Amino acid sequence: MVGGSVPVYDEIILSTALMNKILTFNSISGILTCQAGCVLENLSLYLEERDYIMPLDLGAKGSCQIGGNVATNAGGLRLLRYGSLRWDCEKCEMVLADGQVLDCLATLRKDNTGYDLKQLFIGSEGTLGVITAVSILCPRKPKSVNVVFLGCETFEQLLKTFQLCRGMLGEILSAFEFLDSECMRLLNTHLKLPNPISECPFYVVIETSGSDPTHDGEKLHNFLEEAMTSSLVTDGTVATEDTKIKALWSMRERVTEALTHDGFTYKYDISLPVERIYQLVTDMREHLGDRAKSVVGYGHVGDGNLHLNITSPAKDPSLLAAIEPFVYEWTASCQGSISAEHGLGLKKRNYIYYSKSSQAVALMGDIKAMLDPKGILNPYKTLPDNMK
Repeated sequence: MVGGSVPVYDEIILSTALMNKILTFNSISGILTCQAGCVLENLSLYLEERDYIMPLDLGAKGSCQIGGNVATNAGGLRLLRYGSLRWDCEKCEMVLADGQVLDCLATLRKDNTGYDLKQLFIGSEGTLGVITAVSILCPRKPKSVNVVFLGCETFEQLLKTFQLCRGMLGEILSAFEFLDSECMRLLNTHLKLPNPISECPFYVVIETSGSDPTHDGEKLHNFLEEAMTSSLVTDGTVATEDTKIKALWSMRERVTEALTHDGFTYKYDISLPVERIYQLVTDMREHLGDRAKSVVGYGHVGDGNLHLNITSPAKDPSLLAAIEPFVYEWTASCQGSISAEHGLGLKKRNYIYYSKSSQAVALMGDIKAMLDPKGILNPYKTLPDNMK
């Protein structure tokens, strides 16, 4: 998404695809240890056979590798319930720039002896070391999963629905995603996906997962009754069967695919105070006027992560100049992050100062210079060209 794995000049590309072995799985602690080249979907299938699941779920699960997931600190659709990989990755094995193997693969849940070195490498995009193996804490497979697709008239009502949802669903809430009517239009137009409910300005996908179908169903029923009677929600549908659950999730997961059919897409992955996340979409539409074909917003309400996408018939330098740095200045004015989960890579490295202080960036540079003095690990990525 940000060119984090794209070579710039004469770099050598390193693949870990053949490092695809599951090393151990402890069915008591739920800790899976595997090599970095394991594909996320294969790990999910392995764990489901043992009544566990991976805490991470991504649209690219059929091709992405767990080492890359950890190196980019992937978030995904269920971060609200299970957190990012910073929370779930217990230990790592890394190869440093000088060839040393740093083995931090002990699978103890609690270890308060010195610095937690793995955290340096999680999210570092391969600039400090090559992750070769990981230990992941995996939750038990839920016995009861429900997905709800709801429509709201305003974003304020959507936020109130989220508040109600957290209060009434509590421990069984695993996802709260949203998309706007422009996303729905693209899904209908380009992918021929029918709207499962009546037309609304905003749509919500809620997932619950728990251990007691009766208990979960009752909580969900009470929430929906309250949301409808208080007029926070205008329409909705519930899915409990796998095929319908997948169909409802596709309304959220396939927005990116629909955008590819709409023209050249400028993608932004922003983290903002949750009450401000859609205001950026509204302001961007007003700012760009008719220069853009579509301006859409969707993402993870539970963690304030907005995916802002702007399309045009073809690549347009004048449109890009209108978007940037406006989008970053707007985000910085709200003390937001210019990258919630996609990282900085090649494209965003020079915008890091919109989210991090010069002192913090300088310290990152010092750490990079110490661990990789010759600058051979994923060069031209993450850190800015001109350090302040």
